[in-house]
Amino acid sequence: MPREDGTGFMFGPGARRLQVIFVILMIALAGMAARLVALQAVRVVDLSSIENTRGVPVALQARRGTIYDRNGNILAMSEGCYDIYCDPQEVNLPAVSAQILAEEFNSDGSAYMQTMQQDSSFAYLVRKADKEKAEEARKKLREAGCTGIYLLKATKRVYPYGQIAGQVIGMVDTDGNGLTGLELQYNDLLRGIDGSISQDSGRDGTPVAGGNTSIKEPVDGDDLVVSLDVDIQKVAEEQVQGGVSTYKAESGFCMVTDPSTGEILAACSTPYLDLNDTVDASQEAFNLKLVSSSYEPGSIFKVLTAAIGLESGSVDTYTTFSVPPTVVVGSDIVQDDDDRSKTMRMDLREILRRSSNTGAATVAQDAIGAQTFAEGVNKFQIGTATGIDYPGESAGLVTQLQDYVGSTLGSMSFGQGLAVPMVQMVKAVGSIADGGTLRTPHFLVSRNGKAVDWPSVGQSVSSQTAEEVTDMLRTVVTDGTAVEAQVTGYDIAGKTGTGEQASEKGGYVKGKYLSSMIGYGPAGDAQVLCYVGLYETSEHAATSAAPVFSAIMSEALADRGVQPES
Repeated sequence: MPREDGTGFMFGPGARRLQVIFVILMIALAGMAARLVALQAVRVVDLSSIENTRGVPVALQARRGTIYDRNGNILAMSEGCYDIYCDPQEVNLPAVSAQILAEEFNSDGSAYMQTMQQDSSFAYLVRKADKEKAEEARKKLREAGCTGIYLLKATKRVYPYGQIAGQVIGMVDTDGNGLTGLELQYNDLLRGIDGSISQDSGRDGTPVAGGNTSIKEPVDGDDLVVSLDVDIQKVAEEQVQGGVSTYKAESGFCMVTDPSTGEILAACSTPYLDLNDTVDASQEAFNLKLVSSSYEPGSIFKVLTAAIGLESGSVDTYTTFSVPPTVVVGSDIVQDDDDRSKTMRMDLREILRRSSNTGAATVAQDAIGAQTFAEGVNKFQIGTATGIDYPGESAGLVTQLQDYVGSTLGSMSFGQGLAVPMVQMVKAVGSIADGGTLRTPHFLVSRNGKAVDWPSVGQSVSSQTAEEVTDMLRTVVTDGTAVEAQVTGYDIAGKTGTGEQASEKGGYVKGKYLSSMIGYGPAGDAQVLCYVGLYETSEHAATSAAPVFSAIMSEALADRGVQPES
């Protein structure tokens, strides 16, 4: 039985007989013919795939929405292609057909042979085939006298930037449904609603005279604009990968945001995902570890400890503490990385500048207290999912006040004894950069040209406390552990963290750290925040994460049009 191949071309045995019948029907049913012609002028449909029963519909695939970055660059789009299928009952030269397809698509001919010998009337041979290759294959099949193989118009997802932001964008399955990343998160918006066409047919598949053709037009998916900046994303990925290699880390990650809105300008974690070549990708490549994995944050948590102390009135900017070289935390002995042997007088600024573990523990245990500290941690929404619009977010593990033990307060004060995804620290420190306002880190900016609103989600500290902490963090960058995080011409506030990570056998892994750097600028009017982490490196943050941060921050500030002060 002859068929259309999805492009209007008739081929197969008995084609001449069906064409004669069709001409007669066209003359008798001029109105119906005009309707079909009008339909084909808009959308080409393989009517032959309608089964030999009355009114069985064929899907008209909706166009999946396009994803753009904030500057209008296309990150994901749908383009035309073909599905190649066969009716095994009509395939006359399976060996020849399989050889042609194998040569055209550089694949295994035996698999095609097996498909063409199935006991069925429909089987896919190639899904989402390139249009030019599919049309060339059809030409060669026709020239070889092969029958029973057909083309059906379809769409496939294309990612112009390949690896860049691959984890964030995510991928779709063969049927165009989101599997990971934003493709999954916003699948209901992007996929649209498929339409259908059905036509009354006789037992032999011939349209019934006077029969009905029913058309339900598809509704295309929404176009989305996300907050990513391709240029910042590219630099972030390059610098993080370089940091992993240079400092011999197991993995690396980075998130760049606008703290005044919560918009995410870049986000990545190694290994990266090339959306145009996912066959050999590891499972790890599909996870954005900033969101899905939890880590002990280390000394960047001292930023929150200082803010909680100031906000509660437990300390002020002039309060000093007698900080010994070691402090008892529960049953553990805590000391500083500089291995100093003398007690020193320190205020909060000096504790942050030196990144003193004993200083943070002293402030928390002697001045703030467990209840105030726990309440402050909760105000920063640490241990609670941020609500980021990305699948698989972890809430982390944070001990609540009623479960505190002897070591909890002192350990948490300098970033041990808790584990959270990095996006929570982005949200918390981002609130200090934005006068205490907590904002949800997010990707979606607009849908079909209409802006999406992301309201603030609380207040962590007062604007005065945020300003005081920011000024202390300036000192950390100009004269402390984050000197290598400086960006020439810009006022940067930030904090390093060299956090030991818990061992599966108990205790901590020796000599392997999460070396991280979080900071923002310009410090008095923050427009960019950057968080960089290098996992399981033997290098401290001051000499590893800090220079990586500087390179990314420099690009982000320039790209955002922030003018240097000097």
